Amino acid sequence: MGMVQEFKEFAFKGNVLDLAVAVIIGAAFGKIVSSLVEDVITPLLLNPALKAAGAENISKLAWNGVTYGNFLSAVISFLCIAIVLFLIIKGANKMQKPAPATAPAGPTQEQLLAEIRDLLKNK
Repeated sequence: MGMVQEFKEFAFKGNVLDLAVAVIIGAAFGKIVSSLVEDVITPLLLNPALKAAGAENISKLAWNGVTYGNFLSAVISFLCIAIVLFLIIKGANKMQKPAPATAPAGPTQEQLLAEIRDLLKNK
């Protein structure tokens, strides 16, 4: 029974459950961002730019048997996703309220006693 109890304690700790929730939400959020890039940004921005450059089907680009088009396509996709994530996180950070400023620390007990001592000396 000891091993089962240890597993229960491990599996139901707050850290493990928080991590599991974060992974699930992260996967769902990844699908949202991928869809945004593939279904919205790529047709609106990337496809016209590729057509203007004369590389409409970038994945078929090759040179001496090296199909660098797939790699180039993956790099462009990564950059698009990174920019979108940056903008989303930047917007989310702006929406969060700033942390309240902490009050400046007052004088320590030793400083107050030293001031009292100095005032008593001056009398």
